[in-house]
Amino acid sequence: MKTTTLFLFLFIKGLSFGQKKIEEAIIQTSAQCGDCKERIEGKLNYTKGVVFAEFDLESKKVTVRYKTKSISLQEIKQTIASIGYSADGVKAKEEDILKLPKCCQPGGH
Repeated sequence: MKTTTLFLFLFIKGLSFGQKKIEEAIIQTSAQCGDCKERIEGKLNYTKGVVFAEFDLESKKVTVRYKTKSISLQEIKQTIASIGYSADGVKAKEEDILKLPKCCQPGGH
C-alpha cells in the first residue's frame, strides 16, 4: 500500500511540473480602427505560445494571455511592432508602419 501511495504522489507531483504557466498582460498600442483590431488579433491568436488575444478599440489596448515557457511578453510586443503598431515602449519600425493601409497609419483615421 505504501508503494502505491508513493507512486500516486510522485505521479501527481510530476503532472504539476509539466504544466505551463499562463500570464495575462495588457499592452497599449497605436492601433486605431477595426482593421487594426483584426490584424493584431489575427497575428497574435496564431502566434505560438499565445493562448488568447483581444484588442479593445476604445482603449487601444490588447489583452493577451500567454504561456511563459513558450513566449515572453517582450516577444509579444515585438510581434505587435512587426505588424506596424507601437506596443508599450516598443516602437514599430517606419517600414512596417508604411506597410499598413493609410487609415491604419498614425494620423490616418
